[in-house]
Amino acid sequence: MKRRLFVKKATLSSFATLIGTEIVFGSNILDGYMPLALQDPDPFKMFSKNKEMIVLNDKPWNIEAQAHLLDDKITPNSCMFIRNNGLVPENIDVKNWVLKIDGESVAKEKTYTLSDLKSKFKHHTYQLTIECGGNGRSEFNPPAKGNQWTVGAVHCASWTGVRLKDVLEDVGIKNNAVYIGYHATDIHLSRDPKKEPISRGCPMSKALQDETLIAFQMNGKDIPFVHGYPLRLVAGGWPASVSGKWINRISVRNKVHDGTKMTGDAYRVPCKPVAPGEKVKDEDMCIIESMPVKSLITYPKSGATIKKGKVLNIRGHAWAGELEVAKMEYSIDYGATWKVCTIEKPINRLAWQHFSASVDFPQTGYYEVWAKATDTNGIAQPMLLPGWNPKGYLNNACHRIAVKVT
Repeated sequence: MKRRLFVKKATLSSFATLIGTEIVFGSNILDGYMPLALQDPDPFKMFSKNKEMIVLNDKPWNIEAQAHLLDDKITPNSCMFIRNNGLVPENIDVKNWVLKIDGESVAKEKTYTLSDLKSKFKHHTYQLTIECGGNGRSEFNPPAKGNQWTVGAVHCASWTGVRLKDVLEDVGIKNNAVYIGYHATDIHLSRDPKKEPISRGCPMSKALQDETLIAFQMNGKDIPFVHGYPLRLVAGGWPASVSGKWINRISVRNKVHDGTKMTGDAYRVPCKPVAPGEKVKDEDMCIIESMPVKSLITYPKSGATIKKGKVLNIRGHAWAGELEVAKMEYSIDYGATWKVCTIEKPINRLAWQHFSASVDFPQTGYYEVWAKATDTNGIAQPMLLPGWNPKGYLNNACHRIAVKVT
């Protein structure tokens, strides 16, 4: 007889503890939940993902979108990339879920239930761009270890929650606060309960921004399980690893947080340029903060065919970490010349921006449409892969699609 986990309706009860090898879900379940027999998991059903998503790893789950799947202005769950460092939690007890705020730099430790957070603090909603620090890693040579992301480890959803700074103000923060670090209920791959898969954080300046949220909704609904239900940190514009999922504790530190994947070469790049393949000492690596300027053509899909004399309408998104995109351009001659795209202002700070252009081709043949964004500091995307680094982070080279004119 198979042992089962029964997950009740989210509006009525909490999730039970994993006790066997099959999961059975009740009715009226959360968006993003689907029945799954763990002996033969189907990630597309399990996570309600588009069938064109690409699975990079299943232990832990890491799944990316393709450029054309990200055409929506607000990314739906079905096309959001999944980046996990450990196994997804197996005991989500919503009724008794708490968030503890502790650390050397709090006036006094304090604990909040989900109800406390939702009732005591004002709710805020922002569209926030979240991109994996390793997005584009597959292009690095020598190859960098890790999931070989192409272009699809980015999304911009609408997040609702309470401001982290409001919660920290309620707790009381000492003047020596330097960093926050999050802790969560995901499971280390070894299943050792004493080990955390990941415990990262950010400086107080980022933690206290208006847009840094303790979120409990995504796109107007409860956050899908694999994206952090019931509570996650969302810090747009910085590597996605800062936006911890399934959080149950935030520590306010009097030093740079030293949790799992905060040290060594994790989410760090050389402080100075290095030659491809060069070994870099840990002390010569700097923590990634604001992500670089970047853009993505989401329509049409690469490989499009168009008749001679017809205009090709392209569109996509651009983002620039803590900054805005000031200019968007396209080229059909491999960067020899550039023409300006229309670029919209972000709906709020740290949201990606939408661009469009009408492209004319001079004759029949094969073309590539390249996209290049420039941020408000005048820094543009490089046409080719930027400087090599050991972990393959921060590839913001121009995106391009193939077009055939007949």
